[in-house]
Amino acid sequence: MSSSNKESLNGKGAVNQYRELDERAATYNKYASPNTTSTVVRVEPPSKPAEKPEDEAKAEERLQPEEETKESKPKNRNRKKLLFLGLGTLAIVGSVFGVHWWQYASSHETTDDAYVTADIHPVSSRVNGTVTKVLVNDNQFVQAGQPVVALDPQDYQVQVLQAKASLESAQRQASAALSQIEQASQTALGNTQEAQGNVGSAKASISTAIAAVKAAQAAVPVAQAQVAQADANLTKAQSDYKSYNTLYSQGAIPLQQLNAYKATYQVDVAQKSSALQQVAQAQANLAQAQENVTKVQAQFAASQGGLQQAKATGVQTKVYQAQYQAALGAIAQSTANLKNAELQLSYTNIYAPAPGRVGNKTAQVGQRVQPGTPLMALSQNDDWIVANYKETQLAHMRIGQKVEIKVDSVPGHTFIGHIDSLSPGTGATYALLPSDNATGNFTKIVQRVPVKVVFDPQSIRGYESRIVPGLSVETSVIVK
Repeated sequence: MSSSNKESLNGKGAVNQYRELDERAATYNKYASPNTTSTVVRVEPPSKPAEKPEDEAKAEERLQPEEETKESKPKNRNRKKLLFLGLGTLAIVGSVFGVHWWQYASSHETTDDAYVTADIHPVSSRVNGTVTKVLVNDNQFVQAGQPVVALDPQDYQVQVLQAKASLESAQRQASAALSQIEQASQTALGNTQEAQGNVGSAKASISTAIAAVKAAQAAVPVAQAQVAQADANLTKAQSDYKSYNTLYSQGAIPLQQLNAYKATYQVDVAQKSSALQQVAQAQANLAQAQENVTKVQAQFAASQGGLQQAKATGVQTKVYQAQYQAALGAIAQSTANLKNAELQLSYTNIYAPAPGRVGNKTAQVGQRVQPGTPLMALSQNDDWIVANYKETQLAHMRIGQKVEIKVDSVPGHTFIGHIDSLSPGTGATYALLPSDNATGNFTKIVQRVPVKVVFDPQSIRGYESRIVPGLSVETSVIVK
């Protein structure tokens, strides 16, 4: 090995190591077979110094001068002092921190399973239509009742006009039916009264005719009796006249006396003729009275028919009254249709249901929407926190306790709030598929109960716009 390569090695152990390797190579060359090709083994030192064995390092330390050993002892002592001082300081700091942490943990219940939430009002359409105007922008604050979206109102304006026309038609029908009722009522009343008068008059005429018949029937026997009386008188007068005429012819009586009996005879003849005429007249009166009875009975029947017709006119009045009631029903239906059409027309203007900031706005001009189509959402500035605490953390929690709140989006600031209420059930209770511990193997899992935490108004003042629903927060309830 060349001297330049040996000098390049660092450390006495490395020099001795390579010297031993050269001696071994020379010995191998000496005892090699003469027929074999001589091979010179040359060991080159590595580019980097080899690590010192532990024994050689200790040997080198022993070879170091005593002065270096004396200088290193004060340095080691200083290092130990600094080490002990650092460890003591750390122990004190750790103790203070531990005491503070224990005090904090014993008086606070903390969870980071908490989120900001708020009342979010969906804004959707209640009717079919096409969006003609979007009156708000993203993240804009709006007041309750402020118009946010306008739909095309023309279709609903036509429906309002149709409903008005139907209402007017129903009103006209009701008016006509009412007029017919009044006219029919008056006509029926007049006809009824007239018919009832005719019936009464016919009844009176019948009574009169019957009385006349009876009188005529009574007059006939009287007249016949008069005829019989006149006939008897005439027979006597005729007999007397014949006797006195015989006596006159014999000259027994004067002519004057004969003329007197002759006059009496003529009078009796006239009386008989008159009696016969009275009988004929009585019979004629009887026949006339009987005919009058028949005629009056016919009039009575006609009067009863008029009365029935008058009553039929009253039935027609009831028909008109039914038509009027139907017209009133049509008016009510048309009025309801008009109100519904006006209501549908009013739905073409969509208003904010509550004050809040616009979010998730999807409404675009020209968009065709159906009832229930979400157009945007309004987030109210009444944010609160839903903190899901373990059931083992609820032992000392009470409504109204103070809560320290740290919001991830507002680092370095601690908000103050209080417990507003505790959920009546765990989160698993209201899950879509709640667990059933009565089936299968049971594994106890610590449940979480939602706790509603409300910000104090003074604490959140100035940060309202930075606290939005969905933010992750960490809450610490001061239970002691």
